[in-house]
Amino acid sequence: MPDKFSKETRSKIMRSIKSKTKMEDRVCKALWNKGLRFRRNIKDLPGKPDIAWKKYKAAVFLDSCYWHVCDIHGHIPQSNVEYWSKKLSRNKERDQVNTAHYLSSGWKVLRVWEHQIKEDFDGTIDLIIDFYEQAKGAQNRTEIESSSVTKSGVH
Repeated sequence: MPDKFSKETRSKIMRSIKSKTKMEDRVCKALWNKGLRFRRNIKDLPGKPDIAWKKYKAAVFLDSCYWHVCDIHGHIPQSNVEYWSKKLSRNKERDQVNTAHYLSSGWKVLRVWEHQIKEDFDGTIDLIIDFYEQAKGAQNRTEIESSSVTKSGVH
């Protein structure tokens, strides 16, 4: 099925997609209110982590179920299937490459799905705080172990 928007309209829609979504703003505000200080969407880091602590080599990605193709909620739009299939699979592949890059560079990575934030906001905030505390205390380790990590996991 062809795209229902003209090329110009589709281009305008795609240009309007930015970093710092409402979901990210809500999470960051909650973390800030709990006293955590961090940097957002650092352009010189691969994949521009949503939250990062360079000093502790720790990065958090808040992944949209749609754009990052969550196994539960991710889907390919019915219009322009070939384009979206390629686009979204490239996004997923890029996430894997970026995570591997961070891990091989001694960073800690936490990826959290949008649905996890929606289903358990307070639990997600606690998970990120635990991740930060462990990264802060484990500067010399490349992996963090946590029994409270959900499917997205700490890498």
